[in-house]
Amino acid sequence: MDWRNRITSDPEVLTGKPVISGTRLSVEHVLGLLENGWSETDILESYPHLESEDVRACLAYAREVLSEERLYHAPQS
Repeated sequence: MDWRNRITSDPEVLTGKPVISGTRLSVEHVLGLLENGWSETDILESYPHLESEDVRACLAYAREVLSEERLYHAPQS
C-alpha cells in the first residue's frame, strides 16, 4: 500500500500533522485508537467517512517513518 494516496500534511490543517486526506483526523489519533484496543471495525463504525484503506494507510505511514529512524547511543561514562 502506498500511504501517500491517503495521508497528507498541510501546515493549515492541525499545524501540519499527517492526516487522512480530506479530514482533520490525524494518523497519530488513529494509531492511538488502535493502541487503546479499538479494532478497525470500531474505527470505521465511529468514523463512517473513513475506509479500511485509510486505517491501513496510517499503519503503513507509521511503519515507513519508523523504518527510516536511526538511534545512536552515546557511550556511558
